[in-house]
Amino acid sequence: MQKISIVFTGGGTAGHVTPNLALIPLVREKCKNVELDVHYIGSENGIEKEILAKYDNITYHSIRTGKLRRYFSWQNFSDPFRVIGGYFDAKKLMKKIRPAIVFSKGGFVSVPVAAAAHAYKIPVIAHESDLTPGLANKISARFATKICTTFPDTLEYLPKGVGVCTGSPIRPELFDGNAERARARYGFDGKPVILSMGGSLGSVVLNKALRENLPELTKKYNIIHLCGKGNIDDKCEKYANSYKQFEFISDELPDALALSAFIVSRAGSNAIHEFLALHKPMLLIPLSAAASRGDQILNAQSFEKRGFAIVLKEENITPSTFMHAISFVEKDKEKMTESMENYENSNGANIIAEMIYEEIKKHIVK
Repeated sequence: MQKISIVFTGGGTAGHVTPNLALIPLVREKCKNVELDVHYIGSENGIEKEILAKYDNITYHSIRTGKLRRYFSWQNFSDPFRVIGGYFDAKKLMKKIRPAIVFSKGGFVSVPVAAAAHAYKIPVIAHESDLTPGLANKISARFATKICTTFPDTLEYLPKGVGVCTGSPIRPELFDGNAERARARYGFDGKPVILSMGGSLGSVVLNKALRENLPELTKKYNIIHLCGKGNIDDKCEKYANSYKQFEFISDELPDALALSAFIVSRAGSNAIHEFLALHKPMLLIPLSAAASRGDQILNAQSFEKRGFAIVLKEENITPSTFMHAISFVEKDKEKMTESMENYENSNGANIIAEMIYEEIKKHIVK
């Protein structure tokens, strides 16, 4: 059987890794007539290395990486040399692996990989999660054959003919959740369930807003709170019948999502598009412009405009505005669900996997 290699890359956050993991089994399924040799290029110490360690059928390669910042940092003097070093590391890997295609999910590890692939005339398909391209994908755009976008608006920011709106690749296991299994696991009664999550590190603002309102919220709702590493609050145990807090959950997340009536969350693109694909109404509290480049604000505004979410700005949060926002979601949740059910590009996994396969097919010997 013919052997064909493919390279996936992306790192820095879990959001740069999990979409790749959603795509790999779909690409394997389409490549039944060849032996697909899957490689992943990531950083030496990033979260991607930790996540990929559990996959025996994916070969992981580390390269040197450096962050290209738009603000002053002493690391700005050393990181460009690491980026250049990473480019030569990636070139050696391209020469050794000789992949049919590189798929890039972004993050700064992807820049030298995309550049090295381009140097060897290897096609690069990239994916941009946010409404406006991040710096890494802006640089990678000059090396990409195609850039898949999650938001239709993103096409305006890309070179003509390069962008294609596909939606976000969603992990298939998220669709296998069992609501009743989750209700039994948490010992909840029949009240509706709010799932609150603020990313792997948690959100101080979101955690505080939710916990300040627990006396009122737990009268009407059961709550699953993913509060982030180190953020468990023992003082909340008196609400334990209706309030369950975890630093994070993994294998049981699909069940928790299936049980939830709606979700309170930050506005990271991968997460909110997973909620969209599952048709879960949302209250989004985006990271403020003071603490980010503003991408979450734009993501949230786009979702609100299309009727998928209610947005509460971080700087406007008080116990009272938080409860008002919850009541707005409760009032409009059926309308939000209908808008999400009518949205066509909620899961781009199959579209992107087919684009990757079309490139692989060019290398299949008949």
